[in-house]
Amino acid sequence: MARRQRGRPVNGILVLDKPTGYSSNQALQVVKRLYFAAKAGHTGSLDPLASGVLPLCFGEATKFSQYLLDADKAYESTFALGVATTTGDAEGEAAWTGDAAAVSEAALLAGLERFRGEVSQVPPMYSAVKHAGQPLYKLARQGREVEREARTVVIKRIELRAFRPGPQAEADVYIECSKGTYVRALADDLGKLLGCGAHVKALRRTMAGPFAIGDSVGLRTLEALRDNAQLAEMDALLLPADAALDALPLVRLSESGGFYMRQGQPVQVPNAPCNGMVRVALESGEFLGVGEILDDGRVAPRRLIVTGR
Repeated sequence: MARRQRGRPVNGILVLDKPTGYSSNQALQVVKRLYFAAKAGHTGSLDPLASGVLPLCFGEATKFSQYLLDADKAYESTFALGVATTTGDAEGEAAWTGDAAAVSEAALLAGLERFRGEVSQVPPMYSAVKHAGQPLYKLARQGREVEREARTVVIKRIELRAFRPGPQAEADVYIECSKGTYVRALADDLGKLLGCGAHVKALRRTMAGPFAIGDSVGLRTLEALRDNAQLAEMDALLLPADAALDALPLVRLSESGGFYMRQGQPVQVPNAPCNGMVRVALESGEFLGVGEILDDGRVAPRRLIVTGR
């Protein structure tokens, strides 16, 4: 007998403004309990040190979380120059120290420019990347360090917002980057380039895919609504599942076309794109899911939702 899920059938996406001190999973579990939701998942790890945009997917929306995992991100960060740490951020121990007094703003700007575009990054030991089935951070806590393969990431935009010079200087930096970019690794690599060491002192994610910090909801707001039994108001904060798919073109089906697609059959759609993945909705506006354009021009179902919002 199938195990009955505990909780409400909540569907949609909540853009959480994750507070510092919580791992992504801890924040997810708190919000899931507040909603008393049967099913939920987050869309990529955000360090406990970091705050900001963390989209949480509930119910049928979890089927599309990969699109947010793969999406570009944006961050505001403070780099502390003069100290490199074991973790690349302020939670680690000092690994070595240097004198950042000789670092000028011009040198810092030139250093940041070196990281614009495609760059090769080695994932930090304190990361969720797996080695032989084990997350690297677990090995790091055991005092082990293993060889990691460098990965190519793309820094699409990197700007110096403020610079406070001195023996332990600080730089406020804005970054727009591809998935898989570690800001901690970027700070560490910059410190090595400048010869003084560096780590992330503060980090705030301001964008994840189509969602910006202005779209987010704080944990205290949710707790206040839950304490006052305002579930309807909480549910109204959820975005529809297809909000994660803005980058995909939209095709609309007739009611009969929707019927056949729900049966798992490809359907012909006039004026559809020539290839690739598409959002699929009925002419009435009801979202059905994600489809793929076949070689013969038909749209085949790939990920369909079972219930609407």
